[in-house]
Amino acid sequence: MADVRDPATGPPRAVLRDGPTPKHAQLREILRDLARSELLPGSPVPSERDLAARYGVSRLTVREAVGQLVAEGLLVRVRGKGTFTTRPRVESQLHLASFTEDMRRRGMRPETVLLEAAATIPPPGTAEALGLAPGRAAHWLYRLRKADGAPMAVERGWYHADVLPGLLDHDLTDSLYSLLAREYDVHLERGTQTVLAEGADAETARLLGVRPGSPVLVFRRVSTARGTPVEDMTSWYRGDLYQVTMQLDRNPEPAGHRPGGPDTGGNR
Repeated sequence: MADVRDPATGPPRAVLRDGPTPKHAQLREILRDLARSELLPGSPVPSERDLAARYGVSRLTVREAVGQLVAEGLLVRVRGKGTFTTRPRVESQLHLASFTEDMRRRGMRPETVLLEAAATIPPPGTAEALGLAPGRAAHWLYRLRKADGAPMAVERGWYHADVLPGLLDHDLTDSLYSLLAREYDVHLERGTQTVLAEGADAETARLLGVRPGSPVLVFRRVSTARGTPVEDMTSWYRGDLYQVTMQLDRNPEPAGHRPGGPDTGGNR
């Protein structure tokens, strides 16, 4: 590939050459360099039409080059908006912690959008997890969590109404864990968490700004305070922006012997 000056834009651009290296592979490396050295995280890359015109190739060739970088996680397609460079993944070590405080520690700006809050009857599985009698209402919270303006997670959770009376009257757009400690002297201490991966459904994908079916990490957690179940929360995290680190031991403690209690990923 050689560099020539583009008369329309001024800066030199690479010319794709015929030869043993396919043009989509040449273009892929050009875009890789662009994403890594020139564009900030979260920046848009030129459209398929613009790239095809700029480098004299078909849109199919552009789509192949971009698709390979999307598969590598260097670029991400956002439906209806275009293709963007990815942001560095937020890494979480499994523990009970506030999403708001965790993002601030990382130098990121947390934001919470309250989508729905209501007192309603939970599904049977949640009623059992929270120790509620059938037909007893619980607090339902549906929230979108962001970091530096980027949608990070969708949370759908239930909270024990008897332990947290009047919860829905408070500001629910900041750290919920701080609110529970300040207003109710409730400190969530232990939890049981299940982690799985799935494809985002249409509503979750819309909120997270990804395509339906995009990979998301799902955390379902039941947390307790003083031995009483308080929270049954399920969170869907963008798989391209979030990762989890765990410490593994070759010889785990026998079942039931957990002096420190199980660790859980925090996202309140």
